[in-house]
Amino acid sequence: MKRFLLWDYPRAVWQYDLMVGLILAFIFLTPREFFRDQPRAYNITMLPPVAGASVYWMEPELLAGVPETDRAQKASDLVRGRFGRSQALLRLEPIFDEEKEIKGFLAYTRP
Repeated sequence: MKRFLLWDYPRAVWQYDLMVGLILAFIFLTPREFFRDQPRAYNITMLPPVAGASVYWMEPELLAGVPETDRAQKASDLVRGRFGRSQALLRLEPIFDEEKEIKGFLAYTRP
């Protein structure tokens, strides 16, 4: 057992291969729920206020698939859910890169 715990086997012996096989089996066969691994949540980040309005950066994936007419309401709901504040959305600005793809949104709110 001591040799097993201290990994004292030379390479290319069956004990070493068994250890590597057990480690690989653990890595690939253990379900994600065992580690409570969750998908990465997309962020809403609070930026410094501008002219008395709170500003939030929103990842584009948060509003992907939302019709343009419903984006403002969805953005307001996301800010309220993330920060627990009931704020009126003043405007929602999409931020574009050089290829005219949306890189994110700036949401301006006021209490």
